Amino acid sequence: MGDKSDWTDDPYELLRVKPGFTLADQPTDATPGFRGDKADGEKVLAEDAGVLAGLQELLFACGREGEPRSVLLVLQAMDTAGKGGIVSHVIGSMNPGGVHYAGFGKPTPEELAHDFLWRVWKEVPAAGQVGVFDRSHYEDVLIGRVRELAPPEELERRYGAINAFEKELAQSGTTVIKVMLHLSKDEQKKRLTSRLERPDKYWKFNPADVDERLLWDDYQEAYQVVFNRTTSAYAPWFVVPADHKWYARVAVQQLLIRALSDLDLEWPKPDYDVQEQLRRLAES
Repeated sequence: MGDKSDWTDDPYELLRVKPGFTLADQPTDATPGFRGDKADGEKVLAEDAGVLAGLQELLFACGREGEPRSVLLVLQAMDTAGKGGIVSHVIGSMNPGGVHYAGFGKPTPEELAHDFLWRVWKEVPAAGQVGVFDRSHYEDVLIGRVRELAPPEELERRYGAINAFEKELAQSGTTVIKVMLHLSKDEQKKRLTSRLERPDKYWKFNPADVDERLLWDDYQEAYQVVFNRTTSAYAPWFVVPADHKWYARVAVQQLLIRALSDLDLEWPKPDYDVQEQLRRLAES
């Protein structure tokens, strides 16, 4: 973590979903653990970009030498909550060669012909990689529940399948970090309106976003069920207030720094004599 004076408490503990968690009680405009304002947050984001990049490079280097571990960041949210900004401003500070990004949209006919996790398994990060799921397997229990795209018994099966999937990832060496960007309905309206007021943002607006917005309360309830059913020690959920984009970005950055630091990796030792190679290089 960067300058600890910017944080009063560890965001990992403040934002982690714990027993008894209630989404409806969580403010969307708060900045838990951070004592500064937007300017301070953007400063920390810039300063710690190098910290995050260095830790990712260490993971990548170790992966090249046989280290099996990886990190997976799962991003879930209502539309306009800022997933794209996280990818650009947080993930973008890392070397793309060591990042595996997967954006999950509406399933294709081929994907629908398989179990819902079929397309997800193909995108899990390899050893030494930081994986990013922009939306994920949780769409199948969120939209599936709200839009009644699957019967209740199938939804129940999916919660269990998700837990088994994430447990297998954890056992194979993948640190799973699941983040829900928690946006208010009023802030979403402002962001959607701004897209319709700027020609350069028209492309980001989808009329279907308004259809989903009409089901806001149903989605909040579906998220609560997700937290109740799929929060675990091996794949914890974090709910990040998202009305302030700057805070959401710096908070997710810190969650990733914590996850990579906790791997406690060391730079691979060379399998050659460094001094000998320096001599050969000097003589070349």
